[in-house]
Formats: sequence, structure tokens, C-alpha cells
Amino acid sequence: MGRGEAPHSLSLSRNRWIRFKKNRRGYYSLVLFIALFGLSIFAELLSNDKPLYIRYEGHSYFPLIRMYPETTFGGIFATETDYRDPFILEQLSRGDNFVVFPPNPHSFNSINLTLERPVPAPPSRDNLLGTDDRGRDVLARLIYGFRLSVLFGAALTCIGTLLGIVAGAMQGYFGGKTDLFFQRFIELWGSMPELYLLIIFASIFKPSMVLLLILLSLFGWMGLSDYVRAEFLKGRNMEYVQAAKALGVGNFTIMYRHLLPNSMTPVITFLPFRMSGAILALTSLDFLGLGVPPSTPSLGELLAQGKANIEAWWLSLSTFVVLVGTLVLLIFIGEALRQAFDPRK
Repeated sequence: MGRGEAPHSLSLSRNRWIRFKKNRRGYYSLVLFIALFGLSIFAELLSNDKPLYIRYEGHSYFPLIRMYPETTFGGIFATETDYRDPFILEQLSRGDNFVVFPPNPHSFNSINLTLERPVPAPPSRDNLLGTDDRGRDVLARLIYGFRLSVLFGAALTCIGTLLGIVAGAMQGYFGGKTDLFFQRFIELWGSMPELYLLIIFASIFKPSMVLLLILLSLFGWMGLSDYVRAEFLKGRNMEYVQAAKALGVGNFTIMYRHLLPNSMTPVITFLPFRMSGAILALTSLDFLGLGVPPSTPSLGELLAQGKANIEAWWLSLSTFVVLVGTLVLLIFIGEALRQAFDPRK
């Protein structure tokens, strides 16, 4: 039996992948989502107010890797170089010198001091999607905000999934008093006002990504644990589990090696939906001012600015397109996964 398990597992995985690819909408959504997230990982190379490369007086400089004082390029101050300064730009463009900026020469926290219109400024050649109410480039904040949202959603999904699997496996396998205790605890824990707790902790502690991740993880595991519990309750009385117990195999070995692989179908199919929920939760909290610190690029913070500046349509529209597009891609991926892992097929 041991020799046949690996080929059977590979064949099952291959068939699921084939069924997933047949769902064109889900497959191309996955490709597009991976491509967009892959680009956002290199946000510093796509959108930054520091040059990618400088050739000055026969020497090469890489400002993204190292900090150079202004005196390096003919300035008079020993502080970090402001590469948007007209004098510095003139120095870097003189003679054989040249400088290479990213495609979008703005970072998420750089302020455009050369605007000819009051902030928030509409889209222009310098700021393709306009600026926010502090003169920061909207496109740059969208790129960095998208990366932050996806990374936060992935981290929250992984932590919640791990906690849900552990709790559901313990309940379903041992049953009895263990299951009863966990169920009563989940009922009590789920009745706690999550939003009020976030408001209280936000007023006590300094807002941070770590604190927000911990607080949301405390509540994000309960929905998944019910599915894992049901799978373990169904599988613990199977013949192969009883045979493993008769042979003296330990409980945790049975749970990990035999029951968990057969219980992963609902876990995997719910991952994209859980991730979209995590991204939406972060955006909602940022919109309410309970999320990340104010200087952090955030989709929710941009939506809040759009609400406060109704006439600045580019703030709400661009953020809405990015947020809704991300959630739609994840939903399409989740639907394709659900069809691919459908045991009836």
C-alpha cells in the first residue's frame, strides 16, 4: 500500500490541476493575481523617489542600496541627497553624467512640492493618478498599499488556517469532553464584540501591523475549525484509523499522517475566500482609523481620503478599482478551486 500511495496522490493532484485549468476564469485570475503581486513585490523598483542608478563623474551609485550625502553630487549639505532637488538634478545631468529613475518617480511617502494646484491635485503628467490631500502620489500609494494588503491577508490567512486546523482536529479526533469544551469556548469567544476590542486596544497601544495581525488572528480561526472538526469526526471511525490504532500508532501520528490529508479539501478551497476577507477587514479598519499607522500606505486610508474629499474623484475611483479587482480575482480563484476539489468529480 505504501508504494501505491505516492503515484495515487500525484495522479489525484494532477487531475485536480487539470480541472482547475479548465476553469478559464479561475486560471487566468490566478495568473493575473500572481503577476500583479509579483510586480508589487518589487515596488521599490517601480515607484520610488530615489534613482535606480547614477553615473556621476565616472563613478556608479545605487541610491536604493546605499545612502549618499548631498556633498557626493556637488551639494553643500552632509545630509541624505534629495534627488528631486533641481540643483541635484542639474548636477546629475551635466556632461557625461546621467541618472535612471523608476517608471514612477515617486515613493509612497514623498510629497510633490512642485504642484501648481492645491492638494488633492488631479491626475497630471507628473502624477498619473493625482495626489492625496498631503501631496503624495496616489499611484505609488496604491502599489505599496496593494502589496501590504496582500501580504497582510496572506499572513492572517496562514495563522487563522493553522489555528483552525489545530482546534478542529483536536475537537473532531478526541470528541467527548474535549469537543464539548471547545464548542462552549467557541460560542463564548465568538460572542465577544471584536470591533469594540479593536477600538479599546487601538486606544491603549500604538497602532502597528503586528498588533492588528494578533488581534484579528484571535478571531479568524473559528469558521475554519468547524469544517476540519466535521472531517475528523467523519474520519476517526474509518477502518484504516482503527487499524492504525490497533497497530499502536500514536494519536498525533494518525491525525497528521492519515486524517489531515483527507481533511484538507475544505481548507484549501476556502483559502482564497479567507484571504479576500482578511484584505477587506484590513481595508475597513484603516477606513475607520483603527488599522495601520497613518504614514503607512493603505487602501482603506485612501478610501477615507476620498470620502473626506468628494470632489477628488481620482482618490475613490482608483482605490475602488484596485480593491474590487483584487477581491474579484480571489473569488474567481476560490470558485475554481472549489470545483477542482469537488469529490463528486
